Amino acid sequence: MTSNPHNSSNGDDTPKDPLAEMLQNLMGGKGMENFDPAELAKAAGLPNDPNLLAQMFSQVQAMMSAPSEGPVNWTLAHDNARRVAASSSDPSVTSQQSREVDEALRLAELWLDPVTDLPSTGLIGRAWSRAEWVEATLGTWKRLTEPVANSIANALSAAMTEQMPEEMKSMMGGASSMLQNMGGAIFGMQLGQAIGALSADVVSSTDIGVPLADLEMALLPANVAAFGEGLSLPENDIRLFLAVREAAHARLFVQVPWLRGHLLGAIEAYARGIHIDTSRIEELARDLDPSNPEGIQEALSQGVFMPKRTPAQEQALEKLETALALVEGWVDELTAAATENVLPSAAALRETVRRRRATGGPAEHAFASLVGLELRPRRLRDAATLWAALKEERGVEGRDAIWHHPDLLPTAEDLDDPKGFSARRKLAEASDSEVDDALQKLLSGGFDAPATDDANETSAGAAENGDGAPGSGEVPGSAGSAGDSTDDDRTDNDGGEGTQPKA
Repeated sequence: MTSNPHNSSNGDDTPKDPLAEMLQNLMGGKGMENFDPAELAKAAGLPNDPNLLAQMFSQVQAMMSAPSEGPVNWTLAHDNARRVAASSSDPSVTSQQSREVDEALRLAELWLDPVTDLPSTGLIGRAWSRAEWVEATLGTWKRLTEPVANSIANALSAAMTEQMPEEMKSMMGGASSMLQNMGGAIFGMQLGQAIGALSADVVSSTDIGVPLADLEMALLPANVAAFGEGLSLPENDIRLFLAVREAAHARLFVQVPWLRGHLLGAIEAYARGIHIDTSRIEELARDLDPSNPEGIQEALSQGVFMPKRTPAQEQALEKLETALALVEGWVDELTAAATENVLPSAAALRETVRRRRATGGPAEHAFASLVGLELRPRRLRDAATLWAALKEERGVEGRDAIWHHPDLLPTAEDLDDPKGFSARRKLAEASDSEVDDALQKLLSGGFDAPATDDANETSAGAAENGDGAPGSGEVPGSAGSAGDSTDDDRTDNDGGEGTQPKA
């Protein structure tokens, strides 16, 4: 950056750069109260619109100075999620809605009892507003997105520093943490935007197939009503059907305690493997229009930082999608079995939910673009077919026994060929059994027994052969002493000689 002719004096005959003064104000907590945005506009070539500049600088100051416990500003994420959730109508839950949800979930538990071997949870059904959903789930969202969020925030900070003119780098001095805060604030705001938008789509605490709120069973009445718009079905039927799905999810996650950690761990493992393409961030930094503060947020929402997946990432994603499909397929199968004889609209609602889960809504797509992760069970139908086949073959108890351990879960290959699952599992179980038997035999010293037996047989054979061996002297004049006898003769004579010692 060249010397600035617009430098002002600070009263001690020392020229002062308006940009330096602004940064000092921001870092020193003085804010913009004594700063004229028009001066910076002249220095930086920005539009000379005082209102626009004041608004832009206020936003920048808030982003850079907001406290953050790490690379991502989760306070801004929380506040923005709440703001977006409340931007559309988000009325508080009424007592009548709470009662209707509680009754629906209680009835759903009763309907599920005959169709699964997993016992009831005993959880109290909740009715949530969108804001309450945000509060209940934000902790899990933080856990799921923090690895990639930290990567994006750090990469954004590095790109900002790299693109900064050398003169400004020296002026910034030790203020690099401020740029990191800015990157974390930008991502936090965008993540909050995505979570707030999702709060308007989800109908329950487990609607995306992941237990975002641990040990909770809840419906969102406002979103349930929106889900039913245009279906021309009784509102009570829709609420009951969705309540059965929620109760089935809750029963699975509560009664299979390892499953929640298994799913969340798979998502975290996938997120940790994401590496940010810094060249795309540098390109964004070069092309960003300073007069358009929404530019970075728009780039984030379009997935500008998301790299191409590596083969390892593809493999991790396949495992995650298989796990999500198994959960959703099991819930789909149980919900159909529990409602087919009590809800006339069950078949239509099942197909509606299947299509909705397979395609995802706009909010899900925005979230996927932001963090590079889709939480849609693409193979829901295949998984439901597999669970139905297992029920027919093994019964309800045998089907649900698959959830006893993660090693028992079907694989993507099993979704390709549901009917061949049992045959493949028998082969695997047989192989495991052979290994277990061999290990037990080794530990008990059983592998010494065959050698001992062979030795005994050899000794016995030698003794037996010695009884009729040539030149033994025990049976003088036997045919065995004839050196020119044939094999046939020896065979016949051996049979005779075997009785002579007894005699």
